[in-house]
Amino acid sequence: MISAPAWMGDIARYAFLAVLVSWILVPLGISIVYAFTPLDVYYSDAILSTTFTLDHVRTLWVLGAGEAFLRSVAVGAMTVGISFLLGLPGGYALARYVFPGRDAVKLAIIATRMFPIIVISVSLLKTFFALGLNDTLVGLALAHTAMALPFVVIITGSIFGGIPRELEEAGMIFGLSSFMVFLRITLPLAAPGLAAAGMFTFLLSWNEVFMASVLTLVNRTLPAFILNSAFATPIEPIRFAAAFMLILPALVFMFLARRYLVTMWAMAAR
Repeated sequence: MISAPAWMGDIARYAFLAVLVSWILVPLGISIVYAFTPLDVYYSDAILSTTFTLDHVRTLWVLGAGEAFLRSVAVGAMTVGISFLLGLPGGYALARYVFPGRDAVKLAIIATRMFPIIVISVSLLKTFFALGLNDTLVGLALAHTAMALPFVVIITGSIFGGIPRELEEAGMIFGLSSFMVFLRITLPLAAPGLAAAGMFTFLLSWNEVFMASVLTLVNRTLPAFILNSAFATPIEPIRFAAAFMLILPALVFMFLARRYLVTMWAMAAR
């Protein structure tokens, strides 16, 4: 049986990667280009524009995208803070302590993401009305925390599990308490992975649109604002500008997090 040359396998692999990258980059590129294309050029026969404008972004900003942008940042920051406040102890406990039912606890944590958000949205909205949290940034941050917390616990558990236990034992031998060992030894070693997990949590909150649309009416985040306002306009370049405003922070965060992601994966693989 004649085997295929090795270079054919390389070509197939590179072709698959090229298609995969194009599937992601081409829509992003189109959104970025048309977000700054003047209306007369967009509705002409020209394929690409040689002139660009910021009018579409300014229009969105005046319509309320600026306030929605700031609200998204605030909700994302609160989501990261609350998720880490609750998730770090849980992840550390799963990584360092052996107790009956630990695997069942891990499964139960993951199982919280089994159900579609729409299933719990009505009851959650009723609860938020009763607590006075409806249409508030704090209430939306709590809802996003409920979505992000399982990932934070599992990811941080993997990160802490990749740190040698001997380093913590050495700190205790030199007289440090358990809390100080965690603060001065474990936490600095886990910092790159935790930074990546924090960015992942922020992006999860940033891109979430369903809860933001259901739980808020006035204080809407940027995705909810774009879905309910910007995409309703018949002017297509404004829609592209809205898409650009939505994807830009995600691209920046992923660019900043790329080296932390590699470190996190390396620690989790140990």
